[in-house]
Amino acid sequence: MTTCLRRSALPLLCLAALGAVAPSARAAATWTADNGNGTFTNPLFYDEFSDPDLIRVGEDYYMTGTTMHSMPGLPILHSRDLVNWDLLGYALDKLDLGPDYRLEDGAAVYGQGIWAPSFRYHDGVFHIFSNVNGQRTQHLYATNPAGPWTRESMNVSLHDLSVLFDDDGHAYVIWGYRGIRLARLTPDLKDIVPGTEREIISADSGIGEGVHFYKFKGRYYITSSNYDPVGYMACARADRIEGPYEVTTISAQETLGTGNGYRLAGMGRGELGEFTVYPPQPAGMGAIPMHQGGIVDTPTGEWWGFSMTDHNSVGRLTALSPVTWHDDWPFFGLPGNLLRSPRTWVKPDTGHPSEPRVPYARNDAFDGPALANVWQWNHVPVDDAWSLAARPGFLRLTALPADDLWSARNTLTQRAVGPESVATAVIDPAGLAPGDTGGLTVFNYPYAWLGVTKTADGQLLLTRVDQDAGERFSQPISAARLWLRVDANFDTEKAAFSFSTDGQTFTPVGDPFTLIFQLRTFQGVRYGLFHYNTTGRTGGHLDVDAFTLDEPRAVRSIPTGQTITLTSRAYDRVLAIWHGRLRLVDADSEAAQSDAARFKVLDQGLGRVALQAADGSGYVTISGIGAIADVKLQPDLDPVRSVFQWQHMLQGDTMLLSLATDRFLTASPAVGGLASADSPGAAPDRKGGATFFYQTVDSSR
Repeated sequence: MTTCLRRSALPLLCLAALGAVAPSARAAATWTADNGNGTFTNPLFYDEFSDPDLIRVGEDYYMTGTTMHSMPGLPILHSRDLVNWDLLGYALDKLDLGPDYRLEDGAAVYGQGIWAPSFRYHDGVFHIFSNVNGQRTQHLYATNPAGPWTRESMNVSLHDLSVLFDDDGHAYVIWGYRGIRLARLTPDLKDIVPGTEREIISADSGIGEGVHFYKFKGRYYITSSNYDPVGYMACARADRIEGPYEVTTISAQETLGTGNGYRLAGMGRGELGEFTVYPPQPAGMGAIPMHQGGIVDTPTGEWWGFSMTDHNSVGRLTALSPVTWHDDWPFFGLPGNLLRSPRTWVKPDTGHPSEPRVPYARNDAFDGPALANVWQWNHVPVDDAWSLAARPGFLRLTALPADDLWSARNTLTQRAVGPESVATAVIDPAGLAPGDTGGLTVFNYPYAWLGVTKTADGQLLLTRVDQDAGERFSQPISAARLWLRVDANFDTEKAAFSFSTDGQTFTPVGDPFTLIFQLRTFQGVRYGLFHYNTTGRTGGHLDVDAFTLDEPRAVRSIPTGQTITLTSRAYDRVLAIWHGRLRLVDADSEAAQSDAARFKVLDQGLGRVALQAADGSGYVTISGIGAIADVKLQPDLDPVRSVFQWQHMLQGDTMLLSLATDRFLTASPAVGGLASADSPGAAPDRKGGATFFYQTVDSSR
């Protein structure tokens, strides 16, 4: 089966074995990694899911991740195929450890809360060990992953810990940054056994933080994240738990074709309100490459890696990678391309094929007994200041005292979704009291919002505020029903606000707002519904009728059966046939305008294609090791050397992964434009020569 997934000359048989579903069965309205053809495209979720930890229990997989200050926290996801996940619930309903968790007395825990969970299963019990800033490590446990969960504080605070239940009957914990420490836990899992603590990996080893602790076939493995000076994943291994450990890099430079976007000076950790913004560095990596993750096996013998990428303002995204064991090291990537991960690849063979679906219900008509499962409060909510029952079919938010949105309580948020999403809130402002402000926000640091303010004399004002610039727009409005909208593009990192009084015609409000990656909140951008009062007292109420999230680019397709041209994103030149090989030619050249530059895309199953030359010279085929001039036209279609895995790059461009080399088709003017199939992957700015814009055309033949 493993060979079938990667190299098979019989893709239709593989599809049947995987139980692939037709593209029409996809959940087309929102991002899902499952392409519906036996493949998946990273990320698993195009919204923030950071610091993931993933375990297998029998034939089931469970995952959780960081939620910081948001409540409820620590989502528990379940899957049987590693690609499609269901949200079972949250392990932590509320984390109320003082006034700052409640946004009281001017205090806040933005960017703190609960983070870096270690997810484990042992003797019928699920365990989560997680960090809380300024607090002791928290231990949560349950016999059913859907809950209920019990939370206890440990007697120690262990930075970025990972727990291993060893086969000697003891539980061990490792933690730290660079210098990694080991200790044995007490039987009640509340403390470390005195005298067992020691350093097992030195600070200069290459091991960073975010450790994941495993034991396979009698050997100990530790995966970790390092981000200085750039993000990558390292792995340590030893024959004994106390070491000595040797270290190697297992994943590096995979950014999914994304470079550094907008950044705040000091990552936003300076004085509140200081907003010095650094412009994007498209060729820069920073911590964008895949890091902070681990590995898991399937009952069929496959191995897969999971990790996250600091994907600019949308937040930290979780990705899935095939793992290749080489010299007893678990490298992310394919055998011919270790360290790099394909963006699109064949789904794991877990023995349980699943149809495409998503874990979250993003839209909410507020007509049920509970909020949609994606919602989280900005801090510990005030339960009697919000209601789904006060006005059936509406979410009612009572205005609590606050100076601004940053200090407003009961702000209801959900993760923004890339690569582009449009959030719309339908509100009724009739219940606002003087001093009230409520509406729709892109919550970040800085944030921006569009809403309605009621003045002291009872006038309603449509208002747009940017945290970094103050009020940008204000005008009287009298509508009893108002549609507030924000369109966020996470490729350009711009958010455009608009409003409507009829739900049909929307009027832009101000210039687009810049979305920024920062560590003040330690979260990506969130959409939020808010209501607060600036007079120092409890105000009126804002009724929200509906919230919808549209995703213009959620659905991906391959132009099979169509004739296309391929234009290098890096060099704006066209791939064309030249003396039986492929070469870049000028876009206005005779060759670029002829059938020499046109290729019919033939479906090979599993999201794979062959390129048939429109001039009749055959099929694009890789010879030799795929070096320069090894990309040739051959009369017959080879089931491996003529086949490419189509890589969805989500911006109208693609990469073609050769099944012969496990590397990508590429071409550069520096070598006369001759094509090869030896690129390890996309450069952060997609200017390395392996990324192509494709355009469908009519063939003259």
